[in-house]
Amino acid sequence: MILIALFWFFFGMILYAYLGYTLILLVIAGFNRLFHKQGKQMQENLLPEVTLLVPAYNEARFVIRKVNNTLELDYPREKLKIIWIIDGTTDDTYDLLCRYPEIMVMHERERRGKIHAMNRGMKAVNSPIVVFTDANTMLNKDAIREIAKLFADKKTGCVTGEKRISESELQKAVDAGEGLYWRYESLIKRLESETGSVMGAVGEIFAIRTELYHEIKEDTLLDDFTISLMIAQQGYQIKYAPHAIGTETASFSISEEIKRKIRIAIGGLQTLTRLTGLLNPFRNGFLTFKYISHKVLRWTVVPFAFPLVFLLNLGIVLTQGSSGLYTVVFLFQCIFYILAFAGRLLHNVRIKFKALFAPYYLFVMNYAIIVGFFRFFKGNYSVKWQKVRRI
Repeated sequence: MILIALFWFFFGMILYAYLGYTLILLVIAGFNRLFHKQGKQMQENLLPEVTLLVPAYNEARFVIRKVNNTLELDYPREKLKIIWIIDGTTDDTYDLLCRYPEIMVMHERERRGKIHAMNRGMKAVNSPIVVFTDANTMLNKDAIREIAKLFADKKTGCVTGEKRISESELQKAVDAGEGLYWRYESLIKRLESETGSVMGAVGEIFAIRTELYHEIKEDTLLDDFTISLMIAQQGYQIKYAPHAIGTETASFSISEEIKRKIRIAIGGLQTLTRLTGLLNPFRNGFLTFKYISHKVLRWTVVPFAFPLVFLLNLGIVLTQGSSGLYTVVFLFQCIFYILAFAGRLLHNVRIKFKALFAPYYLFVMNYAIIVGFFRFFKGNYSVKWQKVRRI
């Protein structure tokens, strides 16, 4: 009985985190569409002044493309200011940026990390809205306009855009898996936005009301997540702008993606220990429910639940015989891990059927969280931002 109870508990945690929570949001969002009007949007002639802030370290590969991308944005030129904050760069990033007088460049020779650069850059912002974006992220032309419109609602303190992974018809495992995952995450963000507040912004493209920014600790690993949730804690909402798109290439290899995921996991656990107020449902209500469902469970319980469910299921089959529901579930688990192993063997093979790599990416993602969990509690990580090689 104990084996069975534990099996269903951990199996239920996995199902809830990846399916149950999404279904609950679907139901609530459906009711909201029936009984609530669409949120306010900014009128064209009232678009606010915006500062686009780009922290960078050794981004010479992307500078020219990124600058051209930002200069082509469809937003009133007199209302858009562009600032790059260069932090300890050792390549041609600074020299390349100096070619563009339209851009303000804040250069510091010493490398002190992304958060220090962001805190420094915010001191030069005098517009009511600031948009953060990465140097290797390309924005669609309407991105700033789509974000700015959502700030018409005074309850909105932060707006997160849509992260996309550039795709080709034939993709490697890391490309396909990452792209599928972000489509799933985008669905959840849309539903969370329709039901109040999104659970955190994506660093590729997100914006805040400048007045709500508070300097964050320089050892913070997930700046986008921390900044956005600090704003949510102040009683403001984080909204999702699906047509404000930030596109980047996939990680260069699965090892690079694992490195990135480990860092995210460490940052997530760091956030858990710092933003403890979000765990108080009496203060935050539905926000706490979302935070636990979308983030806390995925960073603490679900990654360990996968191997536990497999072992518990195996124990039940061995002790109760090879027939019935538990055998079927065990066979499905075996198929999942076989597909994950096949994804590992074929991770450099370009293939048209992208869904084939979903088990592999899910396995890698949860493996990275487990590694990050132990590194976090050992203190075995660096606070300086570590570039991930991309295609």
